[in-house]
Amino acid sequence: MRISSPRLSPTRREFLKASSLASLGLLLGASRPTWGNDGPQISGWTSFRNGHQNHGVADADLPRDLNLLWEVESKDGIPSTPLIADGHAYCGTLSGDLLCLELESGKEVWKYKTVEMEDPKSFPPGFQAPIALDAEAVFGGDDLGTFHAVDRKTGKRLWTYETDGEIVGGPQIVGENVLFGSHDGFLYLLNCKTGAKVWAAETNGPINGTPCLSENFTFTTACDQPILKVFNIEDGTQTSDVPLEDLLIASAAVRNGILYFGSDSGTVYALDWQNKKVVWKFSVPNREQQIQSSPAVTDKHVFIGTRDKYLYAIDRESGEQIWAFQTRARIDSSPVVCGDRVFFGCSDKNLYAVNIADGTEAWKYFARQSITGSPAIAEGKLLIGTEKTNGKLLCFG
Repeated sequence: MRISSPRLSPTRREFLKASSLASLGLLLGASRPTWGNDGPQISGWTSFRNGHQNHGVADADLPRDLNLLWEVESKDGIPSTPLIADGHAYCGTLSGDLLCLELESGKEVWKYKTVEMEDPKSFPPGFQAPIALDAEAVFGGDDLGTFHAVDRKTGKRLWTYETDGEIVGGPQIVGENVLFGSHDGFLYLLNCKTGAKVWAAETNGPINGTPCLSENFTFTTACDQPILKVFNIEDGTQTSDVPLEDLLIASAAVRNGILYFGSDSGTVYALDWQNKKVVWKFSVPNREQQIQSSPAVTDKHVFIGTRDKYLYAIDRESGEQIWAFQTRARIDSSPVVCGDRVFFGCSDKNLYAVNIADGTEAWKYFARQSITGSPAIAEGKLLIGTEKTNGKLLCFG
């Protein structure tokens, strides 16, 4: 039985739609909507790709020689990206816990559970989606479709909102509201303080990505339709669509009006969405391998992991390959740029740092468990989670 707060939306789930991590979706929204404001700015790593445009670039630096400072176990693993803010670490787990820890020590500050009374005969809904936070709350969706708002100081439930499908994409804070998609085929905008629905836009297919933000629009694709649908973020109405060549899996990044993303065909695209034009496309040698990694985008580079075991550095202007770094297994982890290095996890159980200048290995750590989540880097620390039974949250500095 699902336990919900008194502020729960009247929408009730009758069943969970079957889905998988390969279900498709892509969002692009508004960084400063005309009807609101961005609210308090929080420093640190506060969303999946560290900012509205999903660049995957750290604002802070890391020591050249990283050491493991602490680790915290989770019985069912941590597949999503943790957060860092104000001397604290936050992460969701597949066992249904949302944790707040002291960043310096890993000591637990509070633990929130997706259900208030666990049934020993069933698994509580877990967090496989990334989370996000603002000055007052932590937000995230679980794999049974409930979206949670949790008080940052106390770990107490503020409100929940139920959708009709699992939530595997992370949210973005847009002014006083929070934007996210669900596998029920709807894109939602809710009020951060109350959980009240601002609007819900139907997309006719499951949404898997975390929103990236540019201008006053939001975009999404259905899993069986290579069409990028454009919505007005002010009221959720559809304004146009953009035909695509492939289906999309992971989240996109946007820079200077160009959208960057990988596809199910093993191709990386740079798309001018306003003019409905492909600027360039880069195909990995083994095109049978789909791309589930989200790109990191800088002024000069696009970095992306692939299931052909390579991390690629691509020239952002031309789409030409600069270098390729080989691992021993698929890369579903999304890379993060920090200074002159790019960090990512791998299914070969390693956490890597690669030199941006020449694509050589700068550092690695053998985590003993597969890593599909992405790093969070802030306040001189790097956090990343590992998968499988007895997965861990690792902190380096």
